[in-house]
Amino acid sequence: MTMTGYTPLEGVPERFQAPMDALCKVARDLSRKIALGPLAGELGAEVGSNLGGDTQKALDVLADEAFVAALAGSGVRWYASEERDDVLQIDNDGALALAIDPLDGSSNIDVNVSIGTIFSLYEAKGEPEASFLRPATEQIAAGYFIYGPQTALMVTFGDGVLYYVLDPEDREFKLVNAALTIPAKSTEFAINASNYRHWSKPIRAYIDDCLAGDQGPRAKNFNMRWVASLVAETHRILSRGGIFLYPADARPGYEHGRLRMVYECAPIAMLVEQAGGKATTGPDRLLPQAAETLHGRIPLIFGTSDKVDRVAAYYDLPDQEVSALFGSRGLFRG
Repeated sequence: MTMTGYTPLEGVPERFQAPMDALCKVARDLSRKIALGPLAGELGAEVGSNLGGDTQKALDVLADEAFVAALAGSGVRWYASEERDDVLQIDNDGALALAIDPLDGSSNIDVNVSIGTIFSLYEAKGEPEASFLRPATEQIAAGYFIYGPQTALMVTFGDGVLYYVLDPEDREFKLVNAALTIPAKSTEFAINASNYRHWSKPIRAYIDDCLAGDQGPRAKNFNMRWVASLVAETHRILSRGGIFLYPADARPGYEHGRLRMVYECAPIAMLVEQAGGKATTGPDRLLPQAAETLHGRIPLIFGTSDKVDRVAAYYDLPDQEVSALFGSRGLFRG
């Protein structure tokens, strides 16, 4: 048994057992509290804002504080959270640095939509910020918890993706797939279409061709999804394929995308690649990128490899071919 009284996670390397045990302990508690909804109080009440200007909900702050408390003694030296301005030191002699979005999708707390926790691990450096402002290829683990009809954990330690489900009877996370891969075929895409007028020409052209269905260059019909919870979108794509797009756009503050590199994009990109998919900024692979600031943002496009490659190819087309109403992008027909 581990220090928290739970059975060690099957398939987790020994050096990661303690931090994963701590994360799982909090995830169990959050799962129960989220399931109670308004019976647990006003979890979705606004209590402030974080450095990025996003509204903080009561459960955001509660989750962040719970993870800090649980990680003491787990070997995590540096703790960087979307809900904190600066890096916190937990274990003075710890060898790991943990980046976390304690509660992703908190705008959905009050409407009973799946939300989650995103995290990743690096080797700790001597300086706190230097432990996170580095190429995302240097992550040594990444994952998320999703709190929905099932509470689940997806995690990678650099050798494939492990999929666990929380058993509601004994409250243990149990391994259900030791080598999860993204399905190769899907006709779903996820994007916030209300921002269409702000997108770059390549993104508009890609979505136009999807919307044209079997009468357009793609010669097939597509379905659109948008949950506004990155964990929920990722879980759907890992489960049944497809593509997610949150590109940069022309709105003030969105020139470099909206999602945070350290807390959201880097860990999701590692997971997706380990599951056989791809993650980019649009034209470029995401993982070699490095955030310049702890809360820096970056565009994120990920999913089934061929779909992500197709989006990247739109950036290489001549300008006239990605202009509105252009109807003969033969390179992409079929």
